[in-house]
Amino acid sequence: MSAARFRPLIQSGAIRPEGALPLAGGPLWFSHVERLAREEAPRILSAAQAPAPVRKALTAPRAPVAGLELDRPRIMGIVNVTPDSFSDGGRHADPKIAQAAALAMLDSGADLIDIGGESTRPGSAPIGDREEIARAVPVIAALHAQTGAPVSIDTRKASVAQAALEAGAVLVNDVSALTHDPKLAPLCAARGVPVCVMHSQGDPETMQDDPRYDDVLLDVYDALETRIAALEAIGIARDAIIADPGIGFGKTQGHNLTLLRNLGLFHGLGCALLLGVSRKGFIGRIGREPRAEARAPGSIAVGLAALAQGVQILRVHDVAETVQAVRLWQAVHEGGYEDHDA
Repeated sequence: MSAARFRPLIQSGAIRPEGALPLAGGPLWFSHVERLAREEAPRILSAAQAPAPVRKALTAPRAPVAGLELDRPRIMGIVNVTPDSFSDGGRHADPKIAQAAALAMLDSGADLIDIGGESTRPGSAPIGDREEIARAVPVIAALHAQTGAPVSIDTRKASVAQAALEAGAVLVNDVSALTHDPKLAPLCAARGVPVCVMHSQGDPETMQDDPRYDDVLLDVYDALETRIAALEAIGIARDAIIADPGIGFGKTQGHNLTLLRNLGLFHGLGCALLLGVSRKGFIGRIGREPRAEARAPGSIAVGLAALAQGVQILRVHDVAETVQAVRLWQAVHEGGYEDHDA
């Protein structure tokens, strides 16, 4: 039987009850946790009743990642240098157009840029390493030379990651949690670069055929915990790992919504959390918007709900709109923004 897990019941506000604990060193806090275990009814406990290692994981400040402090929400801009992206229809397949789009995102307030040269949309087929390198690496090199801004490489392949790191990338973002290519995790450990590990069920070509779980929340948590422990064992520090529950990767709409309602659970991993929901299919279905490029409002709504659960990084297509929304969310939700011109 798997161990019990503890989801913090996250709150905000300057006035806190006695015994409240800070969430991941940030402005949010919790005074109670929900104890979750397989084949047992959930129970609400005081924060003090959670085991000491759990309290430590839930409360410890998250270390900077790729030079970015995680004391406020961070925005990762998505640039897919592919001809078959679900979100933009190959708009950024030309390297110069991709570079211009990335620069515009940085000007709009993106904290880092995620460059991907292979589509991982549902039903997509893999491509060769050389083709992926040819698509992604010139854009990374140009951005690094022109701006020095943090850039991550979205890839499952060690050869692609190595070329991207040599071109200036500072983070590896892998939808397979570094399981697709056995050489990738050792490469990241040797280079000492942070990684983002995402949960997925199956590969992009087949992952949405018929995804099933015994308990999607606990199954995803346990899978990420197991993978993170394996990466620690080969020399990748937990402080250098970002966890992503993988919304839409081998999940039904019901699975996605269960994970989104309970994102706070994943703080128990002791890692920074990233959420990527931007323009995804379930947003189109629930929001009744068939056009991927018109799903910014729904994407932002889900993103702000995630920030209220302490997620540190949002991976988005619509950077300017998201940055504006996050600033207003912070001003109202946390009281942490002052406009001296107002």
